[in-house]
Amino acid sequence: MSKVRFLLMFVFSLISISGFCQGADSLIYAQGKIINGVTKEPIVAKISYQSLPFGSRVGLISGSSFSFPLFDNEKYSITIDAPGFATSKYILDPAEANGERKVIRDIELNQPSGATHNAETTHTVGKVMRLDDLIFQAGSAKIASSSFQELDEVATMLKNNPRMVIQLEGHTDYIGDSKANLKLSEERVTAVKNYLVSKGSGKSKIKTKAFGGTVPLSRENTEAARQMNRRVELRVLAN
Repeated sequence: MSKVRFLLMFVFSLISISGFCQGADSLIYAQGKIINGVTKEPIVAKISYQSLPFGSRVGLISGSSFSFPLFDNEKYSITIDAPGFATSKYILDPAEANGERKVIRDIELNQPSGATHNAETTHTVGKVMRLDDLIFQAGSAKIASSSFQELDEVATMLKNNPRMVIQLEGHTDYIGDSKANLKLSEERVTAVKNYLVSKGSGKSKIKTKAFGGTVPLSRENTEAARQMNRRVELRVLAN
C-alpha cells in the first residue's frame, strides 16, 4: 500500500470518528425522577417511551428515575405506571433542552380518584379507584357504617354495567408482622365483597387480591403515611 493511500485512509478514518463523536455529543437526553405527589418520595414505576409520531423507537425502564436519548430531535411520549397511582402520560420535546442538552422532567404521581366520584363515569378496563370513604374498625375487618354509602355506589355501578368485572385489592401499612398484615388485608377485601354480594352483586363479578403491606404508597414513619397505606382499591378487569 502506497504512503499516499495510507495517509488518505487515515484521514478518512479520523473524519469518520470525528463525525461519530460529534453525533454522540449532539444527542439530547430526557432525564427525570418519579416521585409521590404527596410525600415527594421516590416511586418505583414502569416507564415506557416511544418516539413520535410513528413510534419507531421504543423503550421500557423499571425504576424511580429515567434517562434516555431523544434521537433525531424527535418528540417522545412517556407513560408512567405504578401500583396504587394513576397512570401519567407526558410529551418530551427536545426543543425544551437546557444548556447541557437535557430535557429535565420530574414526574409526580397521584393516587387514583375516589370511587365515590367515578362510580358512574369511569368504566375503563385497568382503571384503579381508591375507596376513599371505606373505614374498618382498628385491626379488624368490620366495616364502619359510614362506609355503606360508597359501597352502595359501587354496587350500583356493577348493576348498571352487567359486563363489568372488578378486583378488590387490599393493603395495610407495613408495620408489624407481614403474615398478620396479609391475613388482615384478605379479610377486609372479603368483607367488602360480601357486602357487595348482599346488595345484589354477582360473586363471579368480584375478584379479590390481598397485598398486606408489600405495596405502600409511602414509607414515611408518620401516622398520616401509615393511614394512606391502609386502603382498598377497586380495579376494573373487564367491562
